[in-house]
Amino acid sequence: MKPKSPSAVCSRKIIFVGVLAVVFVWASLPARPFRLVEPIPAGIVDMHCHIAGIGAGGSGCFVSPRLQRNWRFKIYLHSFGVTQRELLHQGDGLVADRISSSLAQSKFVSRAVVLALDGVVDANGNLDTNRTEVYVPNEFVAEMTARHTNLLFGASVNPYRHDALERLEWAKAHGAVLVKWIPPIMEIDPSDPRLIPFYKKMVELNLPLLSHTGKEKSFSRADEDFGDPEKLRLPLSLGVTVVAAHIASSENYHGERGPDRLARLMREFPNLYTDISALTQINRPGRLKEALTRPEFSGRLVYGTDFPLINTALVSPWYSLHLSLQQKYLIWRTKNPWDRDVLMKHDLGVSTETFARSGKIFGGTN
Repeated sequence: MKPKSPSAVCSRKIIFVGVLAVVFVWASLPARPFRLVEPIPAGIVDMHCHIAGIGAGGSGCFVSPRLQRNWRFKIYLHSFGVTQRELLHQGDGLVADRISSSLAQSKFVSRAVVLALDGVVDANGNLDTNRTEVYVPNEFVAEMTARHTNLLFGASVNPYRHDALERLEWAKAHGAVLVKWIPPIMEIDPSDPRLIPFYKKMVELNLPLLSHTGKEKSFSRADEDFGDPEKLRLPLSLGVTVVAAHIASSENYHGERGPDRLARLMREFPNLYTDISALTQINRPGRLKEALTRPEFSGRLVYGTDFPLINTALVSPWYSLHLSLQQKYLIWRTKNPWDRDVLMKHDLGVSTETFARSGKIFGGTN
């Protein structure tokens, strides 16, 4: 065997020392929060928590065969803390049971708004299962939130349904605290004038709209144009309280950044909010800092997690250069996913007011 040359050995030593130096510098960085760190309030409400199922136990949920074959499917099951076999034996209600149990163990978050998800509808205003990837019916979520006192009902109604107004009334009567849309996958154009009666009914029922904005990466297909925050101008002008999810990050519309378009709307409409869910994900670099420091978003941020994505490799304190080594370690060793999320966002500068606002709007607290 040919011995290694002195130059090769020297090169490897230099690389090794260089790597050690980078690790040392990275580990030694002090905490650099995006804004002044404030106390964590009691009784936080997570207003952006997903639930799903495969149709087991008569839930009415479904996941399309296309998405079940997608690599994301197994990750989603794992992030919910369930297996497909468990769901087949115990029913989709197990997902809600696991969410409620994990939430009950949180020191900081007391309740979560669990979100239904309506599907695409056909020309007759009925559910189109061939074009819908994930469906989580209101009836299933209403039943689960009635079973667990720490879960709140987030309804979802596609406004193109032939009985959309009746579905809104049913949701409100069964305790819904908001309506959730993901326009890019539900094929909803929020700026469509045909939706005016739907928006007026939302105002009448005092139901806020939580609408996804920005790029949609969780499904195998999406019409990204429908995630443009500018399309929310119509419901805002009619008086609907709107929460634009994710500050419209990770997408450009007509040559303009999503957050810039959202910020312009913030200056015009006091009934517009945005949530901070998903903003610590590694694929949204710099977005939490922008949310916390941009003047237009001041007083308009709402706390949410985008659970179960906080249970995936997308989110980790180790990715942040703004946390100290001690903070990274303490967050990483925190087992409860909600507590990890709160601690990480707190240490990065999320205000007491932002943590508390979800409860004031959706949780029935003062």
